[in-house]
Amino acid sequence: MSGILVYALHDDEGNFNKNSLGAISEAAKLAGELGAEAAAVVVGEIPDDACARLGAYGAAKVYRAKAAPEGLAQPIVDVMAKVISEQGFSYALFGGGLLGFEIGAGLTARLNAGVTMEVTKVKVADGKLVAERPVLQDSAVVDVGYAGEPGIIIGRLNAFDATERDGGSAEVVDVDVELSDWSTKAKMVTRGEQRGEDVNIEDAEILVGGGRGLGEAGNFKLAEELAGALGGAVAATRAVVDAGWYPYAAQIGQTGKTVAPKLYLAAGISGAIQHKVGMQNSDNILAINKDPNAPIFEFCDLGVVGDLHKIIPKLTEAVKAKKGG
Repeated sequence: MSGILVYALHDDEGNFNKNSLGAISEAAKLAGELGAEAAAVVVGEIPDDACARLGAYGAAKVYRAKAAPEGLAQPIVDVMAKVISEQGFSYALFGGGLLGFEIGAGLTARLNAGVTMEVTKVKVADGKLVAERPVLQDSAVVDVGYAGEPGIIIGRLNAFDATERDGGSAEVVDVDVELSDWSTKAKMVTRGEQRGEDVNIEDAEILVGGGRGLGEAGNFKLAEELAGALGGAVAATRAVVDAGWYPYAAQIGQTGKTVAPKLYLAAGISGAIQHKVGMQNSDNILAINKDPNAPIFEFCDLGVVGDLHKIIPKLTEAVKAKKGG
């Protein structure tokens, strides 16, 4: 069986992660080209109907391990290694995220498999999967193939689009897994992540990013007011997060999150490569910076050279007036 297995991350209420759903959709498309099936793995007490609904995203089967805890990598490695070995899956595909990276790395070591991380695209060539991965600070893209099986593919955040289909329903298969001794050493005490205003910037369609050009932490209220008027969320660069101006949960870049909103408005952000790799996939990039030579003007769709402290309040007022009208 040359199938593709995907790990479906979910929260405590059983809501599946957007990147996981995107990975399932991508796996289903690729499996169709290979003449195989896509399947998903879930852990915990997830109801049958919730598991079956993953079929709407292309999963033919959902392997459920009720005894394995969500949120910890090693028990999930135990589950996926068992399913891959017993069912003969040729590939494991993960959506972006820290847990996916940890599970994928553990699975690679457990199965002596080949792995590619930060994948932005996957294609079929000569009946096998080939992963595309940016290298050299995203200045080049390389193709990565797999000499043996299984191949582990870990996507970059938001690399795969979640596509829901009509009438899809997956078969739910319960899996009994004896967890390894080392997999039971850690216990989940509580799950949660500081998001800043309870907004997940990875899911936001509009983001206002703030950089050092804002001048001080208090000036982030300019970005917050504009984001509120636009119906979006606030993001930040590593420099301002390191300076304590804004929470890490909002950080974009190589050491933060990767986003792909419909609109990314960069306020006082120079556009260094470390930040660029986290937001360059945005549909539209608008930059406001007083430095006409700022690198961000080289790749933004629209650039405004000027004082953001004057421009952003006027822009916020204009947006509010437009919406009010």
